[in-house]
Amino acid sequence: MKVKQMEADLFCIRCKEEIEHNITYVNDRIASVKCLECQNAVEFDIDVSKEFYKEIYERISTKPSRITKEYREDLSNFLFSLPIRVVSKPYRILKDINVSRKIIKGYKRKNR
Repeated sequence: MKVKQMEADLFCIRCKEEIEHNITYVNDRIASVKCLECQNAVEFDIDVSKEFYKEIYERISTKPSRITKEYREDLSNFLFSLPIRVVSKPYRILKDINVSRKIIKGYKRKNR
């Protein structure tokens, strides 16, 4: 799960002019928009658990085709990198799960 933030000039209803806003995305879905001038914020209801499960399903279901594509493009590189990837995969999965857990926990705490 990924959280991205970007800034954009948007029209603020409170300030009555175009002001810079901070836009927060959770997995390419807008989670919140906050005016940097008056601090007015709009939060969008996102089911982060559903987003997490959707992301996991997508990664698992596309893995066979991604591996096939990779070894067809460059078999020697694929075979050379395979042992390293097999050993490091549990650590990468654990890292992804920890990041996702922090995002889910932070989002749920914010919505209480």
